[in-house]
Amino acid sequence: MQALIEYFQGYIPLNAEETKLVESKITLRRIKRKQMILQEGFICKHYSFVVQGCFKMYAVDDKGNEHNLQFAAENDWIADLGSFHSQKQSKLFIEAIEPSVILQIEQQDLYFLYINIPKLDRIFKVIIENKFIELQNRVLQNISSTGQQRYLNFLEQYPKLALRLPNTQIASYLGITPEFLSKIRKELSMPQ
Repeated sequence: MQALIEYFQGYIPLNAEETKLVESKITLRRIKRKQMILQEGFICKHYSFVVQGCFKMYAVDDKGNEHNLQFAAENDWIADLGSFHSQKQSKLFIEAIEPSVILQIEQQDLYFLYINIPKLDRIFKVIIENKFIELQNRVLQNISSTGQQRYLNFLEQYPKLALRLPNTQIASYLGITPEFLSKIRKELSMPQ
């Protein structure tokens, strides 16, 4: 719980009573590598905060190809926001890439905290705004940047994940083949 409380403190400090209320609504889970916390066709019931480990959120097309939309590692949130807020079936999967520890909060508990701790309403508004900005930047990159530029932006956004993720996962996120990613990496490593 301490990692989450420290995360919130980075935005707006919570007092002891508020901290205790937050802790009462959070569930700790240990997740195995390749374990799903959301599958297509199910409703996203939790916002998940990553204490340890790494997750990917992805869709699968008609040909069975994965398309990674987001990665979340330590001190980051992951959820299918559309499914979470609408309570409609998700079209996405969220899977652990590594053994992980997460803290989860259900929708009704989050809304309860919004009402009883207005600071949290503001904190989550900023979190969602930041995720929206990331998404806008990613869409813009995908329609106007080269594969190499997208990879360099990935390294800037996820500097520690580049060493933790296999080429196939990064390539899927960038919308390129693993072979093309290897070529990009090779070109970048060559002295200019």
